[in-house]
Amino acid sequence: MKNILSVLLLIIVPFLLLGQETAEAKQKRMQWFNEAKLGIFIHWGIYSVRGIDESWSFYNRYLPYDEYMKQLNGFNASKYDPAAWAKLIKESGAKYAVLTTKHHDGVALWDTKESELNVVKKTPAARDLVKPFAEALKKEGVKTGLYFSMLDWSHPDYPKFLNNQDRYSDDSVRWNRFLKFRENQVHELAAFKPDLLWFDGDWDYSAEKWKSKELRENINIWMPGVIVNSRINGYGDYATPENGVPIYKPAENNWELCMTINDSWGYQPTDKEYKSPNQVIRILADCIGMGGNLLLDIGPKPDGTIPDKQVKVLKELGRWTKKHKEAIYGTTAGIPKEYYYGASALSKNRDIIYLFVDGKPNGPLLLKGIKNQVNRIWVVGNGAKLNWQVLMKAYWSEVPGQIYIDVPDSVLDEQVTVIAVLLKGPVDLFGSAEKK
Repeated sequence: MKNILSVLLLIIVPFLLLGQETAEAKQKRMQWFNEAKLGIFIHWGIYSVRGIDESWSFYNRYLPYDEYMKQLNGFNASKYDPAAWAKLIKESGAKYAVLTTKHHDGVALWDTKESELNVVKKTPAARDLVKPFAEALKKEGVKTGLYFSMLDWSHPDYPKFLNNQDRYSDDSVRWNRFLKFRENQVHELAAFKPDLLWFDGDWDYSAEKWKSKELRENINIWMPGVIVNSRINGYGDYATPENGVPIYKPAENNWELCMTINDSWGYQPTDKEYKSPNQVIRILADCIGMGGNLLLDIGPKPDGTIPDKQVKVLKELGRWTKKHKEAIYGTTAGIPKEYYYGASALSKNRDIIYLFVDGKPNGPLLLKGIKNQVNRIWVVGNGAKLNWQVLMKAYWSEVPGQIYIDVPDSVLDEQVTVIAVLLKGPVDLFGSAEKK
């Protein structure tokens, strides 16, 4: 009898604890994500054949649905090299990557048993494209993220199809059938052992209608320890602002900016508006300074090759992240901009301030309101020690002096220079408690 009770407890207790994760346990589970700072998003699907908007092309009536689906015939992945992808991603300095396993068009990149609409059965690629990529990432020590669209504009049981056009208004049998299809596909993704699930497309319905709580509980069972983004009606672990760099630090402790490398998510040869390496690095610095991550998107061609312009940006990004790794990975949000007019970060024990310097300073850098004694200042990735002076420190006043740091041209990085300021003890800012 005791043995039976023990077995039952092992089965039941995890179910009772679902949704009751302590703050400490969540912090531990989120640790790798919060230390990663940089990830690579990959939008790859049949939309790359014509180089058009993923899924939205037919939804917004830019072309008929049938025309959109003809791209299935041209998606061959003939030069797809997941090992090369993983190596490039690692070289960029990214600690995780997120692949679109299924966008809103419903075309799955793996051999799903829930639908014939997948690249194995319906395209010349004729093979699972997710498994080898997940395996290649793991070999390189890069965390695996899988994107999945909650909605599916190709599934006959999904209520909405084209813009402002519904297949049905109220049919609980069909809706529940679709939810079961969605749940089964998410369950299939567990076979790839993802570290992160990146949901999208939850906007059509409420959490109750989507049964998002129940889905998250099942995910916790199928993929223990997995991190889930916010787009599951509030049942995720972190916020995902899109294509707009936050002006102020988001209220959420855990967040990630997802951003295109040009103006498109997937491969579009007509889109020439590429961000320069300098622009990408400055945005990354802003994200780091506010305690968040950057998920930078690329769009491979239908044959699986990554466009040269995208490769060039990733390689220069990799040069910069490798040089400045101590100021990136594992750091926390920096000091407010009232104290330094730029992005900054803090070391784990908060006794080093990393100052990100855009371009060539017009005179010494200015650091204000630091109550600590400064022990040493140097250039990250260069090693040169810098001179500084403290001015306007009156012996009778509690107000700290202003720290002026000389940064000679010879130590400047061609993109963004990083200066490390070692303090005596954890940073102590003059001002209100909220700024400490």
